[in-house]
Amino acid sequence: MDFQHRPGGKTGSGGVASSSESNRDRRERLRQLALETIDINKDPYFMKNHLGSYECKLCLTLHNNEGSYLAHTQGKKHQTNLARRAAKEAKEAPQQPAPEKVKVEVKKFVKIGRPGYKVTKQRDPETGQQSLLFQIDYPEISESIAPRHRFMSAYEQRIEPPDRRWQYLLLAAEPYETIAFKVPSREIDKGESRFWTHWNRETKQFFLQFHFKMEKAMQPPSGPMPPMGMKRPPPLMGSLTPRPPPESRPPQMPPQMPPQMPPQMPPQMPPQMPPQMPPQMPPQMPPQMPPQMPPQMPPQMPPQMPPSPGMPPPAPLPPLMRPPLPSEGPGGVPPPPPSN
Repeated sequence: MDFQHRPGGKTGSGGVASSSESNRDRRERLRQLALETIDINKDPYFMKNHLGSYECKLCLTLHNNEGSYLAHTQGKKHQTNLARRAAKEAKEAPQQPAPEKVKVEVKKFVKIGRPGYKVTKQRDPETGQQSLLFQIDYPEISESIAPRHRFMSAYEQRIEPPDRRWQYLLLAAEPYETIAFKVPSREIDKGESRFWTHWNRETKQFFLQFHFKMEKAMQPPSGPMPPMGMKRPPPLMGSLTPRPPPESRPPQMPPQMPPQMPPQMPPQMPPQMPPQMPPQMPPQMPPQMPPQMPPQMPPQMPPQMPPSPGMPPPAPLPPLMRPPLPSEGPGGVPPPPPSN
């Protein structure tokens, strides 16, 4: 059977809905809409009679179920009756005066300029907190008016580009212009003795002081504390080596003490050595040489070395000793000088 030329027909679908089916579908959609927006238990015009049906007291209509009543509330008849009832009640209601608005009188003053001020930076010696002390002079302030102040964020003002690193302290007193101070945007300590204001009516001066909270706790200096009356030495530069303290210096040797002979010295000297040969006795060491250095000097080192900086020159060498004769034998070597 061909359905393509029938009005509203489409292959695989039902026929055209009748008027009753369209009305039933419309009422169902209206009922679902009313259920979402209207609470039927709070509707003053909804009533259930003794027959079990529902009535609309506004439109005087009967309905078999709640869905039919909800669909009726969304219809044109019910909406028109609601508008007519609201207009009638508004006309019959007595005229009530509107509530009076609280009127705030705007103070009008002729501005006379900016006041004089003085700002003092301070630091608490005990806690190390930084503080600011403001002194504002209002010699021509109006009677019965006290200066006022408040803190303003950088994003509230419209004079400068907002910067979160700063905040503003505003001070106002009529008839003077309002002045503002740009202070760091740090947390204010609102303690009892850390934030205070004072208005002196006799001298017409306003004082305000506040402290900033400490961002980091102060750390005690590392290392032992120096005794009283003694100054700490300045730090040494990286290129200089620190000198040892006086207590750790080696003890100084007496100037006249000659060094002892090294034990590795041979007992006799070769007889073939010419008399011009320098003596085999090691030269006298400087008196301030530390005892850790070996007393024997290397044979390649010249007998007289240039004195090191900060040390005295070495003592003169002893006179040349006569070499032993062959007839004297090994016992002819002169004994070493006695040590004091």
